[in-house]
Parts: sequence; structure tokens; C-alpha cells
Amino acid sequence: MFRCFFPDEYLDSAYDIDYEKLYQEGYRGLLFDIDNTLVPHGAPADERAVKLFARLREIGFKSCFLSNNQIERVASFNEKIGEHYIENAHKPAVRNYERAMELLGTDRSNTVFIGDQLFTDVYGAKRVGIRNILVKPIHPKEEIQIVFKRYLERIVLYFYKKEEGTL
Repeated sequence: MFRCFFPDEYLDSAYDIDYEKLYQEGYRGLLFDIDNTLVPHGAPADERAVKLFARLREIGFKSCFLSNNQIERVASFNEKIGEHYIENAHKPAVRNYERAMELLGTDRSNTVFIGDQLFTDVYGAKRVGIRNILVKPIHPKEEIQIVFKRYLERIVLYFYKKEEGTL
């Protein structure tokens, strides 16, 4: 029933992902949500985020931020990082996931999406057919519409963990 929302992987943080292993497995493109995936909601890119994307470039990855936020938020976050981005992405709609892969020159077989929300990030990635990694939100302070979705996410994650045998 909830399987279309189950992530391919569920980790504590985008900063805990074994990116070298992903590269060895043939992945070349990384799509990222920003808020509560890389920094707290509304926060600028911090030193940890800047270092992560420098490391990803060294490994050989191409990256793109795919955000439902407006251009002011996404562009200002990206100033210190300098990656591709698509603002106002309308996740979980498929179109901008595909557009992001076009920008990176990657495809469904070698692209991974990393985000903190099941109903936008993971569901959109599943709809377009790319691997996805759900990470725990960085900070508990969120907009009211996201707070409501988090209650529903807990139900889905309960069944995901039960199926994975991690309950």
C-alpha cells in the first residue's frame, strides 16, 4: 500500500553517505534537496556543505539542487557551492527530475536523488525511476505544511522499517 513511498535507502544524514561507493557502482549524477537535507530550513550553505560539494566534484560527480523553493532561496544557497539548480521544481512531478538529469548529462541508470521528504523527494524519484536516499531532517523547525506531512511520513516509515526488519 505504501511501497511507492518507500525509500531505496534510509540514512541519518546526507553527510554520512558513502559517495565513493556510489561512484564505484557507476553513479555519476546526484540530485539534492536543500532544506533540512543539507542545512536547516532557510539557512545559507555552511562550511560542511561547501566541503561536501568540493569533495563530490573531486570524486567525479555532477550535482544539481532540485528544490520546490523559489529562485531567491535556491540561488543564494548555491552562491558558495556553484552547482546546477532548478528552483520551483514542483516535486514530486517528474519533469524537473528529468530536466536535472539533462543538465548533468546523466540518466535514470546513473543518477541518485538525496532528500529528507517521502512525499516529494522520494516519491518523485521513484516516479521518474531513479535511485533515492532518504535522510533524516537536519532540524525539527519546519513550515506548517511540512509538519503535517511528517505525521503521515511516520506512518509510512513504520511500515518501511517493519518490511526492512529494522523495527
